[in-house]
Amino acid sequence: MGFLSSLFGKKEEPKRQLDHPSKLNKGDMISLDDSFALPPQLRGQQLRVEAVNTYEYERKQQTEWVLKGHGSDTIFLGLDEDDETYLALSIKVNRGLVDQLFDLEQFSAIFEEPGKAELTTKELSAELSPEFEQWLSPQYHQVSFAGFGYFHRQDYRGKKPSQDADGATGDPFESYQLLDDDEDKAIDIEVYDGGETDVMLTLYRPLSDIRDYWPGE
Repeated sequence: MGFLSSLFGKKEEPKRQLDHPSKLNKGDMISLDDSFALPPQLRGQQLRVEAVNTYEYERKQQTEWVLKGHGSDTIFLGLDEDDETYLALSIKVNRGLVDQLFDLEQFSAIFEEPGKAELTTKELSAELSPEFEQWLSPQYHQVSFAGFGYFHRQDYRGKKPSQDADGATGDPFESYQLLDDDEDKAIDIEVYDGGETDVMLTLYRPLSDIRDYWPGE
């Protein structure tokens, strides 16, 4: 009977293989390395994928995974794909923090042509240092100016964005980026219609910083 049931019985669906961040879906979980090379918001954290979004540019699409752990911070994950692929891990900072971290006159030059701003990080207060020191470099130089794109709160991997569920073509924005000299830290800025501005501190890290993957249901 065991032989017959194994022959004719319903076969179990193979479990989804999850071994690379590009395969992450909503509900999946990852754990990060507990190395002191990572800032406290990332070090040893278990993070769940809460949403998968898409940035659409003229010649490419970029996926963004929105991650939450036990802390209050939302972590944004992207992939920086060049000769090698790196994790791009980001946190969002509000205007008040931007003022505490940078000189606002220098910061405003990012949005002026020709888009070659230089930015110096302020000396961090004792209160801010533990939280932000490892996210920041002393100096940055601008590498992109007013790049146009659309932001979609949907996962468009493997297909071309057309219209979102509400019939819109996505939220249009302009992007600006500054890199440090080692090109392992960045400041990413998105300016949306109406002037709403998102400022992100970004770290580029090896894929091996993700130690484990757990597929969701």
